[in-house]
Amino acid sequence: METPDGRRLAVDWWGPVDGYPVFLLHGTPGSRQGPRPRTRDLHLLGLRLIAYDRPGYGGSTRYPDRQVIHAAADVDAIARELGIGQFSVVGRSGGGPHALACAARLPDKVASAAVLVSLAPFDAKGLNWFDGMTASNIEAYQQAKARGGDLRGLRDRFWDRGKAISGDPGQMIASLSPELSVPDRRIVMEIGVSRMLVDNFRGAFTSADDHHRARDEWTTPVDADDEESAAYGSEGWFDDVVSFTRPWGFDVEDIETPVLLWHGELDRFSPVGHFHWLAEHLRNCTPMMAPGSAHFGAVQALPRVLRWLVDETREAAPTRS
Repeated sequence: METPDGRRLAVDWWGPVDGYPVFLLHGTPGSRQGPRPRTRDLHLLGLRLIAYDRPGYGGSTRYPDRQVIHAAADVDAIARELGIGQFSVVGRSGGGPHALACAARLPDKVASAAVLVSLAPFDAKGLNWFDGMTASNIEAYQQAKARGGDLRGLRDRFWDRGKAISGDPGQMIASLSPELSVPDRRIVMEIGVSRMLVDNFRGAFTSADDHHRARDEWTTPVDADDEESAAYGSEGWFDDVVSFTRPWGFDVEDIETPVLLWHGELDRFSPVGHFHWLAEHLRNCTPMMAPGSAHFGAVQALPRVLRWLVDETREAAPTRS
């Protein structure tokens, strides 16, 4: 579909067309083809699950210099296009901040939200943002908060990785392996989960051969240069990471929508301190800490989380317009 400002968004949905609409916001990096419950389970839940590629991933046009809050306008545009009034949102990992953005910007439309293994705002007071985080994430986020040459290095790093992953999506999983906790390694090694993750990364990083564009078309906060084309997905990955280290465009404390907050206590990609900070600052929060679970435990928790969204919406229905 086309957004009001002329960008292209790639959108898919699963489940009954008359089911209760829930937007699933993918992780970082990721795509609309990311992990989700089976269609049969969506029918049993009575849910219509809607997902889209964030700008710069897969089939969606890049939105240069986007903030986290900008996701709300895209979700709203998709809802309007599909004729949807009220809905819920769920975001996993990098989709978590974007789900919170929807709850903050669209309070009359978002009936409930669920946020799984999310980061907290970079400027969160009292939070040691990097404590307990994997070395690769620390390196990327420290580069992202910089300016000039350091930011160019991050851009080039994601550019090269995106081109490689577009040719072999499985290598993204292999690259994560050294930093996976025991619970995460066990989940990622499951054939079903592994296939979903490969589909996720394949959808995010479309082939560079399909998108021959000069690197000077990739407008970034640093000066561009004239080099080879890169895969879609590198842009979205870069923009996600940079946006997480910039002001999000809203205050978490202002969100009044009911939010389920799920986190694995052993998470190294979004450390547990982020969960505790969000739980303390969200006004209407149901926190769920999963002992013995880590980051990818959110994939297995998603069906239960969707059930919570359904139940929460049904309970609130008599008091909401």
